[in-house]
Amino acid sequence: MTSNEQDAEANGDSQLPENSSESAEESERLNLSEYISQLECRIKNKSDLRTLNLNCTRPPDNYFSKLDSGLKKNTTFVKKLKSFSSSQLDTLTKDLNTLNLTKYISEVAAALAEAKLKMSDISAAINLCSALHRTYTEFSSFFFENWQKILTFKATDKIANSSKLRVDLRFYAELVSVGIFTNKTGLPLLGNVLTVLINMDKEDHNNIPILLSFCKHCGEDYAGLVPKKIKDTAEKYNITIPRNAFLPAEKQAAVRSLLKDYFASLVKHLLTERAQLQALHTANQRTLHTRGELSQERKDQLEQHQATYDKLLAGAQNFAEVLGEELGEAGEPPTLTLNVTETQGTVTIGGNEEYIMQAASDPWQDEDTRTFYTSLPDLKVFMPNYQLKEAVKNKAETVTEEMLDEDIKEDDLSDSEEIPSVPDVEQEEAQPSNVSNRYALDAFLNELPNCINRELIDNAAVDFVLNHNTKNNRKKLTRVLFSVARTRLDLLPFYSRFAAILYPVLPDVCVDLCQMLKQDFKYHVRKKDQINIESKIKVVRFIGELVKFNLYSKMEALYCLKVLLHDFKHHHIEMACNLLETCGRFLYCNSDTHQRTMIYLQQMMRKKTVSALDSRYVTQIENAFYYVCPPEAPAQPKEEEPPMHQFIRKILHEDLQKSNEEKILRLMRKLNWEDAEVSTVAILHLAGGWRVRASARRALARLTAELSAWQEAVAPAVVDTIMEEVRLTMEDPHPRYNQRRIATVRYLGELYNYKLLDSRDVFTVLYSFITFGVSNDHSNVSPLDPPENVFRIRLVCALLETCGAYFNSGSSKKRLDYFIVFFQNYYWFKYSDPYWTEENKFPIYVKYIYQECLTSLRPKLTLFSSWQQCKDAIEELRQTLYPELGEEEYENEDQGEDSMVDGLDTIVETDDETDNNPPIHEESSDDDPLTENAGNEESEMQNVDMSIESKRPAPVEDVEFESAFEKMVMENIAERQRENRPQQRDIAVPMTCRQTTKKTYEQLLQGKEGVEFVLMVRKGTKPQYKSFNAPPELASNLQQQALADKQEMERVKRLTLNISERQEEEEYSAESGGGSERTGNPNRGQHMRQKYQHPKGAPDADLIFGPKKFK
Repeated sequence: MTSNEQDAEANGDSQLPENSSESAEESERLNLSEYISQLECRIKNKSDLRTLNLNCTRPPDNYFSKLDSGLKKNTTFVKKLKSFSSSQLDTLTKDLNTLNLTKYISEVAAALAEAKLKMSDISAAINLCSALHRTYTEFSSFFFENWQKILTFKATDKIANSSKLRVDLRFYAELVSVGIFTNKTGLPLLGNVLTVLINMDKEDHNNIPILLSFCKHCGEDYAGLVPKKIKDTAEKYNITIPRNAFLPAEKQAAVRSLLKDYFASLVKHLLTERAQLQALHTANQRTLHTRGELSQERKDQLEQHQATYDKLLAGAQNFAEVLGEELGEAGEPPTLTLNVTETQGTVTIGGNEEYIMQAASDPWQDEDTRTFYTSLPDLKVFMPNYQLKEAVKNKAETVTEEMLDEDIKEDDLSDSEEIPSVPDVEQEEAQPSNVSNRYALDAFLNELPNCINRELIDNAAVDFVLNHNTKNNRKKLTRVLFSVARTRLDLLPFYSRFAAILYPVLPDVCVDLCQMLKQDFKYHVRKKDQINIESKIKVVRFIGELVKFNLYSKMEALYCLKVLLHDFKHHHIEMACNLLETCGRFLYCNSDTHQRTMIYLQQMMRKKTVSALDSRYVTQIENAFYYVCPPEAPAQPKEEEPPMHQFIRKILHEDLQKSNEEKILRLMRKLNWEDAEVSTVAILHLAGGWRVRASARRALARLTAELSAWQEAVAPAVVDTIMEEVRLTMEDPHPRYNQRRIATVRYLGELYNYKLLDSRDVFTVLYSFITFGVSNDHSNVSPLDPPENVFRIRLVCALLETCGAYFNSGSSKKRLDYFIVFFQNYYWFKYSDPYWTEENKFPIYVKYIYQECLTSLRPKLTLFSSWQQCKDAIEELRQTLYPELGEEEYENEDQGEDSMVDGLDTIVETDDETDNNPPIHEESSDDDPLTENAGNEESEMQNVDMSIESKRPAPVEDVEFESAFEKMVMENIAERQRENRPQQRDIAVPMTCRQTTKKTYEQLLQGKEGVEFVLMVRKGTKPQYKSFNAPPELASNLQQQALADKQEMERVKRLTLNISERQEEEEYSAESGGGSERTGNPNRGQHMRQKYQHPKGAPDADLIFGPKKFK
């Protein structure tokens, strides 16, 4: 090749892109010019027709007198209009020029309005309507009245026939644009129709075809719409596109804005449908990954959503092209494929050992096993007619497997050595009375159980095909294969190979055998009896052998396993284990069934773990599992735990219960607590309330309380460990810690019940639940307390249910009342979060737990019903307790308590606990731990707390109250001192002044009226007594006064008795740990020494006031 040729070739290659770009530009210009020419022609025709219709000159009245006014022809003309089509235009125009339709013009208008037109008929109908409009004056008014009836509907009405409305809308718009209806008359109705169609369909978007048709055919006239490609090309080459000027630009802009609003709602709907489709696809992926299968209902649902999304996407794309808009993200269809992600499963074996299930590729144990199940003799070589017929059929047409099976049944061979024709086979089947053939078949079937190796069973298959292949014999063979002795499980692999060899040429034997086994399996499962276990095992092992030859469906075999796992007990356990031992390895190594098999194995091992099964069943389950998933590598040896650590864990986590608590306490006391390692491990296990059974949690708390009496470091160390555990789990809000958190919190409550921690610690934990990491602002989402995490509400309720019954008196009751207000605020903060919607509702079980907890603590409490009520209550509480503090100072103190919010703080409770007011000091004895050995540390901590709290100035209200109270007390004392004591009015008469002689009867009859009194006077230093008769009125007054004094004395006595009884009840409730209104833990404080009782006891009211009882 010369240099000139090379240069020419290089120049030619460089010119290729230039030529292609030039050709693209030429095609774009050609398309644009063609579109503009068509648009100009269409605008010119419409404007000419509009001018003609608006300025028409109608014929005089004498013109109609010459035309035909006959009823028959006019009625026929109206009927033709009802079925109008473009092909009838010439005929109808000719009839219009010969008929006088003056009396029928209203019927003509109604027929045209109600006609079922097609899009191709509209131009012809416009020409016909223009001719009628220019001929008859009243046509347009009657025609408009009919259109008002058709196009007037409400937004709530349902469109009955959307296809007709699509054509009618374009027809009416064309009538207005050509001047049959004036703009003043026709445009309001058209605008109303478009507005109603758009406003009624901003959610479902069912009217897309109607509006899209209007935009394509009438968008240029009414909205100035130009296709996006044409618009971009015109802007590229600076070419002006002509516009139809019959409608003003501002009205076109209004219609265009209305259509763009509809398009915006359509895009929003499309994004929503896409998100729903993606969510459904993700859910199906998760189901397919976890269960290994996908139900038909879910598949249909996904297909339905996909079809809806595709239809909506196509409408949105067409709308965007017409309006010249961009779809953006909504125009990208999601790629959805259902793929099974193969992952490694994990199964817990025994106690804490985890076994990793790894996928395997080889289902066969060795090469001989592979050969037995995969290398089968081909019986087609012994059946030349079968091969010939099959080849002929394949040449003739493509048939399905079912059709081929039917053809094979018709080509059954005879029993003779020679291969007969098809009619001979039919004749022999019609005469089954051949005795020699029957004897030969019986001998063959009796010899079949002796075929116990591969060579014998292969020869038997060939023998049956060549010598015994008839329809009746095949049925007998199927029954014999199915009726294998239940003790001859060794024959099942050979019988399955026999059926697999026959399947290519005699598939009915295998199909009937599989159907019989399936029915027998269903019978045994449905029977649910505990007999015939050998028959059940035979059925499942036979199914497993057929699965390995690919004769029995793998999906149906997995379904059998699923049915057995559903009711996993007794014989079903043995059936499932035998099925897995037979074909489990094959299913596990098969890519189609690996995932489902792994899931069923995990389910079986979980059922084994949670069920109390016999050791024989446990051994069978583990053998079946290890057969399917043999360990490929030895497990890594774990670090050996010291014997002392194992001993502590065993006695605390496994052996501890209420009956042996004293024994374990003695063992724990014998530990070497001076050894740092032993004491650390013991405290760690004592603090592990989540490690023990729920029934043993209270016993562990009681054991810790008893042990703290001898080891003073146990109680604070255990409490500190639990408090740290609570804090750490709050810093990581993963759901995997939820059960652990509940157990830890309940254990903390049990420790308080046994007086190992103060109520202040309990309230610290409670307030940390509702303040730590809480943003208290819905717009500021906290990672430590996300909106969907409502588990802290359950933690608060669990702690209050455990120990809240003891906060019923004194300062603890007051603290709980304060906390309930803040807790309700936290609950309503979570409840009112925008995360919870009508579709994603707030968990109803959390609501019930919250209401039940607060109702049990405060039955008469009225719960708040909104977040605003909680805020108001907190503000009122704040103003009551700290009116002089500013909001900023309050927020700073709240942040100092490790809180992230300004509304939920624990300062109120801390001040109440640490101030030196009398109520708190009196209650402290009930809440402080009673361990005597920890007194020094607590006294030091109290001194530190008091020194810190003393720096805080006391509130002004407290100072004013104390001064006013002291003033009132002093005034009352002074008033009582100034009060004169009442003198004793009733003085006993001395014995010397009493009459010693009795009165006679006569003296009594002659007695004087009045009451005899003794008057005591004093002369010098000796009293003198004089008797006299007083009037009855004076005596009655004195008696009434004495009676009043006696009643007052009785009232004082009753009050004294009530006070004594109430003191005894309070002492009893203080010792038992609960009030009379609430039932608490009966074991609270049992391990502690009884409170010291003074020997004097309470005053005896009977000794003071007498033995008389009052009712």
